[in-house]
Amino acid sequence: MKTLSTWRSESWGKRLVTGAPYLWLLLFFLAPFLIVIKISFAESLLAQPPFSDLASYADDVLTLQLNLFNYIDLYQYDLYLEAYLSSLKIAATATGIALLVGYPIAYAIARLPEHSRNLALMLVILPSWTSFLIRIYAWIGLLKDNGLINNTLQSLGLIDQPLVLLHTNFAVYLGIVYAYLPFMVLPIYTNLVKHDRRLLEAAADLGAPPVAAFLRITLPLSVGGIVAGCMLVFIPAVGEFVIPELLGGPDTLMIGKLLWAEFFNARNWPGASAVAVVMLLLLIVPITIFQRYQAREQEAAQNGH
Repeated sequence: MKTLSTWRSESWGKRLVTGAPYLWLLLFFLAPFLIVIKISFAESLLAQPPFSDLASYADDVLTLQLNLFNYIDLYQYDLYLEAYLSSLKIAATATGIALLVGYPIAYAIARLPEHSRNLALMLVILPSWTSFLIRIYAWIGLLKDNGLINNTLQSLGLIDQPLVLLHTNFAVYLGIVYAYLPFMVLPIYTNLVKHDRRLLEAAADLGAPPVAAFLRITLPLSVGGIVAGCMLVFIPAVGEFVIPELLGGPDTLMIGKLLWAEFFNARNWPGASAVAVVMLLLLIVPITIFQRYQAREQEAAQNGH
């Protein structure tokens, strides 16, 4: 029988274990986000720091000044709306391409013998061990006019003039898919490897062709992995800065590039903070949908058992 002291020590241990993630979120997400919200309601100044204080105290009077112009400005200029829509479009398109590429890879790995799966997964994850910036820079050497791709095509006589590959939306899609493909493959693989293959055998015994068995059994059962992979690719792709900056052209408009320009070129920290807050609010919608879907999946799995 547990003593009172043992019960208390176990209770404190559980609180420490469960409290660590909340402390991490508090320090590295909530606190910085509150600072960004504070700056978004400030006024841009030519000073250091380049924004005004929200609260001032003089003559025993505390004054709070909230500047809403930074948020109103987002609706007055079409550039911000175009940047949001362009970011959502590019991220959604890249996510769709990553799904089309990543699902067959995950499916093939899940169907490998158990002793070969770890090697295949390592090959998928291996590029991520290299610096993200170096990997994106490598694509410049591949896509430029005298790069490896154009030189190879010209040497084979397939083209007469170099193809314009670098500084295009195509290069941005390619970079995002390449960079975030492991985040699509791994959740889908984790889902597929848990499937009961006897279901496919039963479908084959009942006369279902492989394509029909895949569409009616494998694909519906893997929806959870597909949703998880899409969210893991789409959410960071919306705010991507490095890839459109290095591989995209001047016409490639994404909210990450706009944030950089506002922060470091225009030094408009309040305006950039307002852009960041609105972008995060937009991303909360798919995150909430994903969490609710996961909760329903877990509840269905528990009820099934």
